[in-house]
Amino acid sequence: MRIFSSIKAVQKNLKPLWGKKWIGFVPTMGALHEGHLSLMRKARQECDRVVVSIFVNPLQFGPKEDFKTYPRTLASDRKKAESAGADLLWTPSAEEIYPAPYRTYIEVEALGSRWEGASRPGHFRGVATVVAKLLQVVRPDRLYLGQKDYQQTCVIRQMIRDLHFSAALRLVPTRREKDGLAMSSRNERLSPADRQAAPVLYQALQQAGRIVRQGERDSQKILQQVESVLRSEPRAVIDYAALCDPETLEPIERLHKKAVLLLAVKIGPVRLIDNLFLNV
Repeated sequence: MRIFSSIKAVQKNLKPLWGKKWIGFVPTMGALHEGHLSLMRKARQECDRVVVSIFVNPLQFGPKEDFKTYPRTLASDRKKAESAGADLLWTPSAEEIYPAPYRTYIEVEALGSRWEGASRPGHFRGVATVVAKLLQVVRPDRLYLGQKDYQQTCVIRQMIRDLHFSAALRLVPTRREKDGLAMSSRNERLSPADRQAAPVLYQALQQAGRIVRQGERDSQKILQQVESVLRSEPRAVIDYAALCDPETLEPIERLHKKAVLLLAVKIGPVRLIDNLFLNV
């Protein structure tokens, strides 16, 4: 695995491959876990070259969020990425990605303004901007993202379409711990008591799946069940629970075909998100 920090070095290495070899790209913010590695392995199966980036993007953190405390574990991340099949690891600095004076941003309207966008103003502007820049440098054939951050994948898919990027987005299922908790770098910040409480998100999703399989189609009744499970855990504080169209992310009143259930819940000081596709 080759490791580069500069844009010029990455492009010099990849340019001979553009249009000749399949390039798979996995953008990350580091603190790699099995969820990230599953994306890399999927890319390894489907592509000739696998590129991984590690960049903690300051634009997608709000003023009261955890940018400074976000885990940075580059030494172990290098080993994990190489073991998962990465050919090239790109570790740019903020100055490299956002050269001063920086004045250009990308915003995906509607998809980026609700749910996570409403709870974290400016978050998806930061996400869309950095992913567009990463895609412009790497020029991959396939972009691999995890389902856990489902709204983010919708925003990026729309941006790819609107700005005519050539990368095809590949959505990889969420990897979970044995108790159902979605793997996330933020899980490391959970206290032992909060970690024990955190699987309540998965339990709420599973309850929704059960009642849909039993025939329930009314969104409000499904959400009432979901919120009841979440409130049974004293450490859980609900930010939102929403049943949405999986393409537009607009709330729906009844299930007719496929929907996505989105959750954002604070456990102690750590805010967790999760989701589940529901099929009729």
